[in-house]
Amino acid sequence: MSPRPRVIAHRGASGYRPEHTLEAYGLAIAQGADFIEPDVVATRDGVLVVRHENEISETTDVAAHRELAKRRTTKTIDGREVSGWFTEDLTLEELRTLRATERLLFRSHSRDGLYRVPTLQEVVDLARSESGRLRRPIGVYPETKHPSYFASIGLPLEPRLLELLEASGCGGADVPVFLQSFETGNLRGLRGRTSLPLVQLLGEPEEQPWDLAARGDPRSARDLVTPAGLREIAAYADAVGCHKRLLVPAGADGRLLRPTTLVDDAHAAGLEVHVWTFRSEPVFLAPDYGGDPGRELEQFLALGVDGLFCDFPDVAIRVRDRMGGGAARKLGS
Repeated sequence: MSPRPRVIAHRGASGYRPEHTLEAYGLAIAQGADFIEPDVVATRDGVLVVRHENEISETTDVAAHRELAKRRTTKTIDGREVSGWFTEDLTLEELRTLRATERLLFRSHSRDGLYRVPTLQEVVDLARSESGRLRRPIGVYPETKHPSYFASIGLPLEPRLLELLEASGCGGADVPVFLQSFETGNLRGLRGRTSLPLVQLLGEPEEQPWDLAARGDPRSARDLVTPAGLREIAAYADAVGCHKRLLVPAGADGRLLRPTTLVDDAHAAGLEVHVWTFRSEPVFLAPDYGGDPGRELEQFLALGVDGLFCDFPDVAIRVRDRMGGGAARKLGS
C-alpha cells in the first residue's frame, strides 16, 4: 500500500479557517498536507464550486442577503427533506456575492465574512501553483456530493469534473488525484471513463449508500467492509474511505472496543484504507484518548491505515512523522 500514510486536509485546514475556502486550503498546504479535499457541487449555470453541501446556509452568509430571500426553499435530497438556499438555484455570479462562515459554533468565528466561495478550478489551480512553488506534489481529492440528485436535475457532476481535471493536467506525479463518493453507481460509471484512482466512501456501520437504499438494496457500510464486500468494491475502486468506527468500534458508553480486521481485509483485496475524520477538539474524541488527539492518531496509524482525513493537518503530520521513528504508544499507557 502507500509507503507512508497520506495526510488529507479535510475541507482544507478546516480546524483553523472556514472550511472549503482558498485560505483553508492554502494553510493546509503550508502545514505540509499531502492532499487537499474539496467537496464538489454545481451552480445553476453548471459551474463546479466547493461546498460541503449544496445547501449553504450553514457555511455562508446567504441568509443575510435580502435580495436572495425568495430563493429559500425546501427540497428532498437523498430521501431527506432539506430547507435553505441551494447552489443549484444560484448562478456563479450570485454565489460570488456571498462570504464563507464557520460551520461549527465552538470554533472561532473571527474570520466569518472574509472569504468567498471558490470554484473547483481555483482549488485545482492553487494545488498546481503551490506544487510548482514548493517543489513537492500536492494532491487534490474531490468528493462528488449527492451525485444521483445532481444528475436528476440535469447537472451531472462527473463529466464536468473529469473535463476540468483533464484540462488542468491533474492526475500525474505533480498533482495526484483521488476521486471519492458515498454512492456506488457513479464510481462504477467512472471506472469505465478514467484511470484516476477511485475511493468508495463508507459511513457509520449502519449507514447505507444512498443509491443502494434508493433501489432497495439493504446493505449498509458494515456489510460492505466484509471480505466479500471489499472484494466487490475492489472491482471498481482503489481505496475505501472509512468512518473511524468501522475500524475501531465503540460501545454504548462511547468506550472503544477491539479493532476490526478491516485494514488487513482491505489490503488483502488490493484496496487502500483512508479514514475520516480526525479532529482535535475533545468533543470529537472517545474517552479512551483522555482528550489527546495524538493518541487517537497513533492508534489508527498503528493499525496500518494508508490515509487520514484531518481538520488539523499539522497535528496529524507531527504524529505521523514522530511514529516514523518509533513505535506507537498503546492506549492506556
